[in-house]
Amino acid sequence: MAAAPACNGRGGVSLCFATAFGGKALVLSAFTLVWTHSIAKVDWQEDWRVTPAGLELVQARVKGTGPGMEPPPEARLVDGWFQWQPAQAPMQEVMLGNSGAAGEWRLCHDGQCRTLSEIVGHPIGANVTMMKVCNDP
Repeated sequence: MAAAPACNGRGGVSLCFATAFGGKALVLSAFTLVWTHSIAKVDWQEDWRVTPAGLELVQARVKGTGPGMEPPPEARLVDGWFQWQPAQAPMQEVMLGNSGAAGEWRLCHDGQCRTLSEIVGHPIGANVTMMKVCNDP
């Protein structure tokens, strides 16, 4: 896996993606990660924060249920989505796998969603993408 590029030099944190063919840094502090379940064909969404402590998963939502995507007991149905707040420590990195069976991961920020391929500038295919906080110098 190639190292992610140097970040923006602003003296904060950014979100970095590293793929087998390169990487990309985005200056943002919060985003929503979206994907479609390969069997049930329903959307799953996660809200994340980018912090010096790591990537913090703030809230998760799923539009339905299916194999391997049952919402936890604390989930509540709100506007057609099962929603919950995972109790999880910040993570230093998150590996995003892509089976190729349900489309790509999408990252949404400021009302715009883009696939990982659009973000990094080349097709991701079925390769793994590493998502992590990159600390600016």
